[in-house]
Amino acid sequence: MTRIQRADERYPGGDPAAGIETRHALSFGSHYDPDNLRFGALLACNEERLAPGAGFDEHPHSHTEIVTWVVEGELTHHDTAGHTTVVRPGDLQRLGSAGGVRHVERNDADVPLVFVQMWLAPLVPGGEPAYEVVRGLDGAYDLPAADARLHVLRPAAGESAPVPAADFVYVHVVRGTVRLDGGTDLGPGDAARLTGPAEGTLVATADAEVLVWEMRDWRKGLG
Repeated sequence: MTRIQRADERYPGGDPAAGIETRHALSFGSHYDPDNLRFGALLACNEERLAPGAGFDEHPHSHTEIVTWVVEGELTHHDTAGHTTVVRPGDLQRLGSAGGVRHVERNDADVPLVFVQMWLAPLVPGGEPAYEVVRGLDGAYDLPAADARLHVLRPAAGESAPVPAADFVYVHVVRGTVRLDGGTDLGPGDAARLTGPAEGTLVATADAEVLVWEMRDWRKGLG
């Protein structure tokens, strides 16, 4: 089964007056939709746009794997575990909040910042926080804590790329345009949710960058 969510169907959030514009793909904060709570391990997929000088003040997280993909600009990160980093386009940031951590996210540059932030449910809650930045990620990133894998695809116009077979697959177009099996066209901010272990293919109709989550059904291990 395939479910398409267009960019303009995302729920608007953030604080535009403070230079923060957010588009939520799933229920988040005050936006509650019982039919759109999570998809596989994915709890949130937020498109964030921060004006120069804007940001999120220190706030807590727990029992969540937070993966951030910077599209444009620079993201400055501080957390209470002692990490201070600047994350740039092509870099992947992962914060495993475990039993609890607080952090700050800001745009300290003089140009707009755009990033995609994805929250995933860990298989086992608690533990100690974990943090890493992968510079210039090209390919796949494994997230064992959530039994998930993120593929970064960058097909040029006319090129094809495989969509992995998994219980849950989430396809998010960062830039460019692609066509999924069956002729469904997706543009920037569009997403597709695929259920069922069937391989597929996407074809770039313009140079594209696509994030693809491959996730196992966590309920299979519950008996």
